[in-house]
Amino acid sequence: MTPAVESNFVIGAVVTLVLTAVASLSVRQPRARSVLVLIGLTLTLVGLFLALAVRWIREDQGPFLTLYDVLLSNLFSLGLIYLFAIAVAPVFRATTSTVLLFLGLLGFWLLSVPAEAVQLPASFDNPWLWLHVISGKLFLGICLLAAAAATLLLLNRFAATQIGAVPDARAPDLEAAIWPTISAAFVCHSFMLVAGAVWAHSAWGRYWAWDPLETWSFVTWLCMALLLHARATYRRMPAAIAWGAVVGVFLLAVATFLGVPFVSMAPHKGVL
Repeated sequence: MTPAVESNFVIGAVVTLVLTAVASLSVRQPRARSVLVLIGLTLTLVGLFLALAVRWIREDQGPFLTLYDVLLSNLFSLGLIYLFAIAVAPVFRATTSTVLLFLGLLGFWLLSVPAEAVQLPASFDNPWLWLHVISGKLFLGICLLAAAAATLLLLNRFAATQIGAVPDARAPDLEAAIWPTISAAFVCHSFMLVAGAVWAHSAWGRYWAWDPLETWSFVTWLCMALLLHARATYRRMPAAIAWGAVVGVFLLAVATFLGVPFVSMAPHKGVL
């Protein structure tokens, strides 16, 4: 199929996502809002899946190389992980508006970048690449859940202290959900680094070279490790500081995986 067909699927998916985000902010009745989000997010994912499939068939390679590829595939994976999360862990439904707004920003970014494809070198195409990429997407999607919950808790705390709003009754459940979630993200990130090193050895003949993406990936991993260690060691850590650190780790991860590879001139520039 032609690039125009792919583009139509992407545009339709982004428009649906934005409308779903607006609906999640506008509809106050919880059940109606949940149904609208479920339908809207499902339609968005269908559109993104079709765009990915059309591109994959046309280019005969996965979405690994360009910023367009990375944004398209991450928009799909983040939405899919969130849809699965709210189905199995209803506590995360409180974060719907935050997550959809973030995904909407990614969608507008996707529409603004060139869609030209770059050929994947034959030496890059091996199972370790798949393990590396999938574990990275799991990390970012799970980290998004924790960051969205932490953001909501920070906003609730601010509203309660600054304007006297009633504290959200869901806060204890969200607080309890953050730490096992960020721990799962840490495990995925660790596996991503290991799989990436093995893949790099087969692709470039070295396990690690401290290029900007590798360096900032390690910095992200180190920040997560320090956060989890501090949480386990200092039980009296102020909640707002802990929540802010979770959000900070996620923003660092976004800057690392969606920014560093595409501004650096190192071999990891867009994976090339």
